[in-house]
Amino acid sequence: MSKKNIAAVDVNGKNVFIRVDFNVPIEDGKISDDRRIRAALPTIQSVISRGGRAILASHLGRPEGKGFEAEYSLEPVAKRLGELLHKPVGFPGNDCIGDTAAAAVNAMKNGEVILLENVRFHKAEKKGDPAFAEKLAHGADVYVNDAFGTCHRAEASMVAVPKSLGSKPKVVGFLVEKEIKYLAGAISKPTKPFVVVLGGAKVSDKMACIDNLLPKADAIIVGGAMAYTFLKALGKNVGKSRVEEDRIADAKKTIDLAAKLKADLLLPVDHVCGTEFNESGGDIEVFDENIKDGFMGLDIGPKTQTKFALTIMRAKTVVWNGPMGVFEFKPFAVGTREIAKAMVEATKKGATTIVGGGDSAAAVEDMGLSDGFSHVSTGGGASLEMLEGNKFESVELLDNA
Repeated sequence: MSKKNIAAVDVNGKNVFIRVDFNVPIEDGKISDDRRIRAALPTIQSVISRGGRAILASHLGRPEGKGFEAEYSLEPVAKRLGELLHKPVGFPGNDCIGDTAAAAVNAMKNGEVILLENVRFHKAEKKGDPAFAEKLAHGADVYVNDAFGTCHRAEASMVAVPKSLGSKPKVVGFLVEKEIKYLAGAISKPTKPFVVVLGGAKVSDKMACIDNLLPKADAIIVGGAMAYTFLKALGKNVGKSRVEEDRIADAKKTIDLAAKLKADLLLPVDHVCGTEFNESGGDIEVFDENIKDGFMGLDIGPKTQTKFALTIMRAKTVVWNGPMGVFEFKPFAVGTREIAKAMVEATKKGATTIVGGGDSAAAVEDMGLSDGFSHVSTGGGASLEMLEGNKFESVELLDNA
């Protein structure tokens, strides 16, 4: 069911509480990737250009919830947001609730923006505490969920704040609306052939996703370290590659299910391997099928790259979550880059291509390819939960269109 969005609400003269996801990487006080801040701009601009007062709330990192911690302060984010909006963004002190924050909200004029300090400085945020939510809402007239990366969490700012607003408008921002449109659309009504590409380190993170999508997908491509649990289940020698021993039986069940459903479950047929897990990789060799003892698979090999790329380029819908190798190390970034390039080609041929956040999004951003996809998600965990078929309370409780 589609949700009402912020454009449908009269915000003139109103306090609009916008939950954004400004959980961005900050090193030495500098933001190294501002993609999530840029992604929230259309919603913020819609509110302030129509005379609304935008009160923004976000978390950053994983503070302990014992009050202010300088390394997790959102102050650098407020500064960067001001640069992107070409106007000052208020930042009322080192607490998201309390007298200073309340006074700043009360002093706001139409068209102004403030960013509250990190909501996770309070343990009550993670607990979803209604009393904390009441204070955090600062008497808001409208609630907007534009924090897709946190939609799968029932935290106070995501669930208890909108609940505290009673019958006042509770809507999606443009980013969450777009994320749901692409991800939910891809799962419920994909244009065929529908190909799912999964990678990353842990098979346990993706098993529910594979089982949910196998009946719907024409092909599921599995790369990254997670592939070695499947290959070991098939009796292949995987050397010292990462394997989740406790999931081998599950991997075998999934292989059997794919055969029963006549769905293609594509695994690597060759591997770029190293003897060490670091930038140099120690001794590097390419192995077909079985990996020699003492070596670990760190990227998909050239034959696999070609096989996977051809499957992707024939698809009409492609969803990708998780890299094909240790792309942070240069010798093992080729597989991930080839998958990205194949998806960009598929997009040019009219396919809908979706990158599901997290490491895959970081990889395509690093490669300068992110503009070549239909959609690059801002939420790794949230997009994965959506691919598993889970519903989000934080979205369900919003007003229907």
